Amino acid sequence: MTGNKLSLKKELKNLGEIIQTLDKKVVWVFLSVAVLQTVSWYFSSRRFFRVNILPSYQFEPDIYLIEYLFWFITDFITFFILPIIVIKYILKEKLTAFGLKLGDWQIGLKISVLFFLIMLPLIWIVSASPSFTAKYPHLLSLREVWSKFFIYEVGIIIYLFAWEFIWRGFMLFGLEEKFGYYAVLIQMIPFVILHNGKPMAETFSAILGGIALGILAFRTRSILYGFVVHVGIMFSIDLICTLRFRTTDYGLGFSSIIKIIKEMF
Repeated sequence: MTGNKLSLKKELKNLGEIIQTLDKKVVWVFLSVAVLQTVSWYFSSRRFFRVNILPSYQFEPDIYLIEYLFWFITDFITFFILPIIVIKYILKEKLTAFGLKLGDWQIGLKISVLFFLIMLPLIWIVSASPSFTAKYPHLLSLREVWSKFFIYEVGIIIYLFAWEFIWRGFMLFGLEEKFGYYAVLIQMIPFVILHNGKPMAETFSAILGGIALGILAFRTRSILYGFVVHVGIMFSIDLICTLRFRTTDYGLGFSSIIKIIKEMF
């Protein structure tokens, strides 16, 4: 028994010594991401809204739109405001060191435009599948009313800014000093996992997308250009799918493009 106690004491001492050698910044970044993602899952979700807030809700407007807006706003707090507190008061570093700056705006804009021009034709082709179009926007009732559609898209913008910051800002730049370019691959893993449950094509594309956005952030030293790309892609998917639904046109030719453009006006 005494030998076991001595062995346990020795193991705990060794563990304490190992912990003392760990990079404190890296530890804080990993633990913060784990805690924040858990907070998001349990408290910033649509499920939390339905179980804890919806039963006492007294108003008539589209409750599902409000549910999504709750998710977007609370995740903005979780993935943007709370990491900023960690950076400022625990890591005691500048926000600009985590990608909150213009950075190399010339190359950033060029790459963003190029990336979007490559993705737009792909979105047009994929959206020709009614099964894909049926998934977007995630709140299908938006396709009937333009005012609700644009309110939802503003919420998406808020959400995606925080989403871009937690992975390509806080995690990527927080791990850069220790892992260098490997940080691009590290931040890509949770980014892809959180796409699980979405259409398979989108989830697989998140692997390349997460890497590409990570490289873009590294190259420009900013999250802004990845944010612009991300918003542009999501808005294009939602808009094109909505227009295809409203026109029931799933063609790929020029006549289909003209038809859905007319639907906007």
